[in-house]
Amino acid sequence: MLPPGIRMRHLTTFVEVARARSFVKAADALAVTQPAVSKTVRELEALLAVPLLDRSRRTVALTTFGEIFLRHAEASLVSLRRGVGALLDARSPQAPPLRIGALPTVSARLLPQVLRAFMAAGLGAVPRVVTGPNAYLLSQLRGGDLDIVIGRMGDAAEMADFAFEQLYSERIAFVVNPKHPLRQRKALDVSRISEFEALMPPPGSAIRPVVDRLVLALGLPRFPAVLETVSPAFGRAYVRGGDAIWLISEGVVEQDVADGTLATLPVDTAQTLGPVGVTMRADRPVDPASETLLAELRRAAARIRSRDPAVSRLP
Repeated sequence: MLPPGIRMRHLTTFVEVARARSFVKAADALAVTQPAVSKTVRELEALLAVPLLDRSRRTVALTTFGEIFLRHAEASLVSLRRGVGALLDARSPQAPPLRIGALPTVSARLLPQVLRAFMAAGLGAVPRVVTGPNAYLLSQLRGGDLDIVIGRMGDAAEMADFAFEQLYSERIAFVVNPKHPLRQRKALDVSRISEFEALMPPPGSAIRPVVDRLVLALGLPRFPAVLETVSPAFGRAYVRGGDAIWLISEGVVEQDVADGTLATLPVDTAQTLGPVGVTMRADRPVDPASETLLAELRRAAARIRSRDPAVSRLP
């Protein structure tokens, strides 16, 4: 526990005396008087209740307690200087951009509110959002062209050398026009889903294997036609204009369903719950801009989990 009353001047003065082995030289370096240096060191010794300097000799020497404290005092000052430097760098308009890779799920559900909070923090780093298939984003992350990727966890082979932090879980949904024929019946005959055109994520996307397993588990026959896309904007427009059924992560259409412009079919897709989170390079330190983004992501994910108990299951 840090004794109350210890100030920066205590640490800087003691470290300077210990390095110079002289009160006079320390006073010159600090641009204060020698009595002021002596008084500050004595205040520190009183606060710590131990002698830090051996004054029985002609030259300044450290006691055993002084040797112990010096190591930690120096480390504290170095850490503080680094912290101030990082803060100044984070606020600088010349700070490098924060390069974010985002899958469609988080682009619609999570990222807008997170980036609004990030921008309000006043950091100098400009967020640069890149969207695309999971394999592409992870390759960009591995190559150093992205700082962070947000979305579904990749396959084990794709995640080598990466660190993944799960934020919440998410299901696949069957998304349709609110006036879709299958919504006009009192009870849904799941087998009829395959009578309609389907929109699916393409092979190589994070959720395509999940979608394929879901179709097999439901015993659905082959769809009459399949259109593959990773574009949420196209998917929304296409489904609204016809009877196609869109198999997509529920987060992509959360707001559309809430607004009533799209709807979901009442199909149990609990088996498709999968981890959504943050992927970063394991061999790189986290910069201040990324730390701020991560904090906002965790807060937003906590709100999502509180609204839907089904997505709150974390490892």
